[in-house]
Amino acid sequence: MLTVWYNTRCPVCDAGINHQKRRLIEAVKAGRVEFRDINFEPAALAGYGASLEDIRRRLHATDAEGRLLVGADVAVAVWRMTPGESWLATLFGNPIALPLTRFAYDRFADLLYAWNRRKGRW
Repeated sequence: MLTVWYNTRCPVCDAGINHQKRRLIEAVKAGRVEFRDINFEPAALAGYGASLEDIRRRLHATDAEGRLLVGADVAVAVWRMTPGESWLATLFGNPIALPLTRFAYDRFADLLYAWNRRKGRW
C-alpha cells in the first residue's frame, strides 16, 4: 500500500489530493493507496526523521516496502497508479527527467509553503 501524507490546511495541496482521490477511488477501496492528513497525526513519520513542517512543505509517502518517498517521487508514484496518468510518471519519472522534476517540484513546494505561512495556514 502507498500511504500519502499531505497538508489539508494548504488549499492547493488539499485540492490536488482530492482530485487524485476521485481518480483513484477504486485503488482506495482496494486498499492500494491511502491519503492521510498530517495535521491529525503530526508525528506519524518521525521515525523516518520527517517533521510536521517537512510534510507541510512537501508530500511524503510510505510504500508497501516501508520506504519513505518525498516530493516529486510521491507525485510519480501516485501518477503510476492513476488511470490515464501513468504517462506523466513515464515522462517525469524517468532517470533522465527525474532530477529536473525533483528540482521543479521542490522550488514550487518552497513557494507554496512560503505562501501558506504568510497566509497563516498553520
